[in-house]
Amino acid sequence: MSAVPAAPRPNAVVAALACAGITVSLMQTLIIPLVPQLPALLHATPSDATWAITATLLAGAIATPMIGRLGDMYGKRRMLLLSLSMLVIGSIIGALSDSLTPMIVARTLQGLSAGVIPLGISIMRDELPSDRLGTSIALMSASLGIGSALGLPAAALIAEYTNWHVLFWTAAAAGALVLGVVVALVPESSVRSGGRFDVLGAVGLSVGLFCLLLAISKGADWGWGSGLTDSLFAAAVLVLVLWGWYELRTKQPLVDLRTTARRQVLLTNIASAVFGFAMFAMSLVLPQLLQLPKATGYGLGRSMLAVGLVLAPSGLVMMATAPLSAKISRTRGPKVTLMLGAVIVALGYGLGIVMMSEVWQLVVIAAVIGAGIGLAYGAMPGLIMAAVPVSETAAANSLNTLMRSIGTSVSSAVAGLVLAQVTISFGGFQVPSQNGFRLILAIGCGASLLALVIAAFLPKHTPPVVQPAVVPGALEADPVG
Repeated sequence: MSAVPAAPRPNAVVAALACAGITVSLMQTLIIPLVPQLPALLHATPSDATWAITATLLAGAIATPMIGRLGDMYGKRRMLLLSLSMLVIGSIIGALSDSLTPMIVARTLQGLSAGVIPLGISIMRDELPSDRLGTSIALMSASLGIGSALGLPAAALIAEYTNWHVLFWTAAAAGALVLGVVVALVPESSVRSGGRFDVLGAVGLSVGLFCLLLAISKGADWGWGSGLTDSLFAAAVLVLVLWGWYELRTKQPLVDLRTTARRQVLLTNIASAVFGFAMFAMSLVLPQLLQLPKATGYGLGRSMLAVGLVLAPSGLVMMATAPLSAKISRTRGPKVTLMLGAVIVALGYGLGIVMMSEVWQLVVIAAVIGAGIGLAYGAMPGLIMAAVPVSETAAANSLNTLMRSIGTSVSSAVAGLVLAQVTISFGGFQVPSQNGFRLILAIGCGASLLALVIAAFLPKHTPPVVQPAVVPGALEADPVG
């Protein structure tokens, strides 16, 4: 008789996957303390140095849906380990870099690890008992914000008191540690979709997303009305329309657009993009308010380390709200949780419009917004997974993660445009005005209320996500028919 594999230990699996998600999300804030110094550190122009940030965004957006689909087909744990390996390799290259080209390579490889969070959510669905699933998925989903918030003070501290290469060595060590923990504790799921990978669909989606996100992220540098920016937007629309036409006609698409078009999936993904926009608005406004000189009349004259310490509580609050998000979703449904999260985020931004004169006020604002994001992000996977086949869980969660990323990219572009236009003269330079910051906070509040409206149109009742009975090698049926 063949040996029966030991049942996974839920606590160990959750801890390993949550640590993996938090570690990967750290990459979003890893380089922020270095941004003003990047041109000098990498011997590049300020415009070229921004590619160290843009490369991670583009790589993550392109890789996430592909890694999710490959996980459904060939094994989620296998793709998780591959993603973490890319993180470690990229971090090592970054630690050895002293010029722009290897740094772009390093940041691209780090970006390829972005699929870890949706893969982790999907593994949880396959492996955990139903009574542990809600809280665990809420924590894993919120890890995107948790890592970003907690990573900033750690990165600022390391950058301020050590050589900047230590940031990347630390990331490599954290990635290697998490990789070993996943190998030891996380089992491979037997839920597989099989089939053939849609290479043409992957190429089409990659080209379309590359053009779209490149135009959004570099539009401010190139000019929003420039020929290059407009050409990229036009190419994105054309390629994505053709890609959609092809995906609807191929037997084994990269993204099942018919499933994606289901009311619950579609509205949840739209709400995710809007929430991604709202979440990033806080990250763009609060650091600048804290660091602007006090002589401006509204700046608080604090260091980057202080910025990290102000934002860190929001990550802790996100972690603390994961069990609450799961409880509300279990008793009232994830739709209610998502709507409640939207209201709290809107309240946080509303407070920010009138409370920005003291450090403690910004801590309160970040914590309130973090609580709302924790609730909302915890509800989104439940909404998605209740409406898609078990065999498409990783791909569907990956698409949802991609929508959040698109939202943050648009948020960055909109905030940059507003803050570049609404300025005051200070010390011979133009700096964002207090009204500019208030306008961004108002836009964040409006985006949160828009997410509330979108969530209101979700189906009234979402059945709880339950663990499927898995037969090794068997293809799961569609739970929604």
